Amino acid sequence: MRKFTDGLAQLAVTAWVGGLWGIGYLSVPVLFQSLPDRMLAGALAGKMFALIAYVGLASACYLLIYHLSTSGRAALRLPQFRIVAAMLLLTLIGQFVLQPIMADLKAQVFPGDVMHSALADRFKALHGIASISYLAQSLLGLALVLKAKHC
Repeated sequence: MRKFTDGLAQLAVTAWVGGLWGIGYLSVPVLFQSLPDRMLAGALAGKMFALIAYVGLASACYLLIYHLSTSGRAALRLPQFRIVAAMLLLTLIGQFVLQPIMADLKAQVFPGDVMHSALADRFKALHGIASISYLAQSLLGLALVLKAKHC
């Protein structure tokens, strides 16, 4: 059973961190380069970011429980546990604080483009915060991959 739970932990890290990198640094830039409609590209990017946020929530829950079950209270001192907790916090803030505010700004100017509205500066500021948070998650993910047990 331990091999299975260890393998599942590695799979959770791979899915979450690989998804962060694949979506944020490969797929989304391609969308904005390839699609002539920036609003459509943004809408598709938003859906992909939401999907990887839910992958992150599931992965983080499993990883935190995994570390607690394998290390007990000592897990709280493990770098891997702390990294996962920090990534989870950033994911929660991004998905349930920043994204709803940004979606509300878009809705206020619909069917227009928020980037060409009086709300553009506020949207850009929130988007900047979300981007920095995503970068922080990605770097924490790198640390998590480097800390992961190797096969």
